[in-house]
Amino acid sequence: MTESYLLGVDLGAGSLKATIIDLEGRVAGEGAHPIETAIPRFGWSEQDPDSWYAALCEAVPAALRAAGVAPGSIAGVGLSAGAHIPVLTDEADRVLRPAIMWNDQRSAAEARALHEAAGELILGKSLNRVNPTWSLAMLKWLARHEPEVVARARRLYLAKDYLRSRLTGTWETDYSDVLGALMADDATRSWSPELAALVDWPLDRLPPVVRPEAVVGGVTRAAAEATGLAEGTPVVCGSNDTTVEFFGVGAVEPGMGAVKLATAGVLFLATQGPAVHPPISCYPHILDGLYYTATGTNSCASAHRWLRDRFFLGEDGDGAAAFAEMDRLAAEIPPGSEGLLFHPYLQGERAPYWDPLLRADFVGMTMSHRRGHFARALYEGIAFSIRDLLEAARGLGLAFSTIRLMGGGARSETWRQIIADVTGLEIERPANGDASFGAALVAGVGVGAFEGPRQAVERCVRILDRRPPDPARHAFYSELFAVYKEAQAALAPVNHRLHALVERE
Repeated sequence: MTESYLLGVDLGAGSLKATIIDLEGRVAGEGAHPIETAIPRFGWSEQDPDSWYAALCEAVPAALRAAGVAPGSIAGVGLSAGAHIPVLTDEADRVLRPAIMWNDQRSAAEARALHEAAGELILGKSLNRVNPTWSLAMLKWLARHEPEVVARARRLYLAKDYLRSRLTGTWETDYSDVLGALMADDATRSWSPELAALVDWPLDRLPPVVRPEAVVGGVTRAAAEATGLAEGTPVVCGSNDTTVEFFGVGAVEPGMGAVKLATAGVLFLATQGPAVHPPISCYPHILDGLYYTATGTNSCASAHRWLRDRFFLGEDGDGAAAFAEMDRLAAEIPPGSEGLLFHPYLQGERAPYWDPLLRADFVGMTMSHRRGHFARALYEGIAFSIRDLLEAARGLGLAFSTIRLMGGGARSETWRQIIADVTGLEIERPANGDASFGAALVAGVGVGAFEGPRQAVERCVRILDRRPPDPARHAFYSELFAVYKEAQAALAPVNHRLHALVERE
């Protein structure tokens, strides 16, 4: 190929990131731009879709400058974004209202009504149980509360598809985002007329479904002028963020897992065929025949930042130095933090407890505990929370071989080893582990830079290091995990009583 680079763009909850890689998977340049989220009411979360394109027009030129490559050397562009986020446009393709984000909770009543009326149908067709995260419940809310918007709607986009349409002027989606809308028929791998009918959504207002690596168009002249890309650069459909980032760490065999140490902690597992175990989510993989499950704990890197900001951040405000100090001190503390336990429920908890009233705690404090003990106890507590997810998944018959780490927390050597020792699994750290990298690989498959997804992984995904578990430490942590579980169960009713007292004031 004369063009020797690929561009991946990921629309995250707080920022848009553009990454340029070469055909061996080496990062040539990156750019990013923040995205604002509006919270007009408690429990609501919205973004302006036009701000996404404005961010892309900042991040892509920054990535091109950082890479020092000519626009014409970009062989293909791939995009990803969070799943479930609907964008409605009118007959002139103008956005009708802000996009409702995946973490918005306004449609709880509609989700309950859908589950009561058609829960088994939804699960059988679209593999997942309805809750406010999914687009189906959001559309039901819009039909009830903003019928004038729904009446004017002529197209439904998902987030990455709307952003991509600003580059190509085309309208399509991939099956992973169809399923993320909770309006899929897994037997046909397309839209389900029965599920669309639950919210009275006409099929002609749903985009055609293509493969994630399908080239759907080229960069238009207007988009080229705005982004710095070359007019006509091929653009593939892409997929949602978790699908491309799980693919981008090379998890392409059943039994391979990944843990994302981001704001929340997410546990992924590749499976042969769908593994339907609600409330664990199930999505199609980039590779035909594979699916993956995803389940999460609410507080991961967010808990890490919380401890840093409260106890380690100096007057100079150097967050990176504070993280490094936490890591150094935690490494000096023996396993078990000399009897100090941490439950990371700073924002309630999702799996495996699904209890928004749980509270975080440090249990077992003594006068001998220093800052390093609290740092290590936090690392261990989040690792125990990940083991909680693993144990729940194993109880459903899911089996894990290795775990690949993603997210900023993966940079900590101490934390990586603790996760290996707590889970008893070998922990692998890929050189690149974010969605924009995975989106670039999908683009490479689509434009023929790679023969297929497996070759893309073989050529571009590199493992920086591996951390096998220490058998003695794993045995010790297994005993401590039993104490962690016992303390969690004992404190749960106390957490509920505290909540009731606070709410009464």
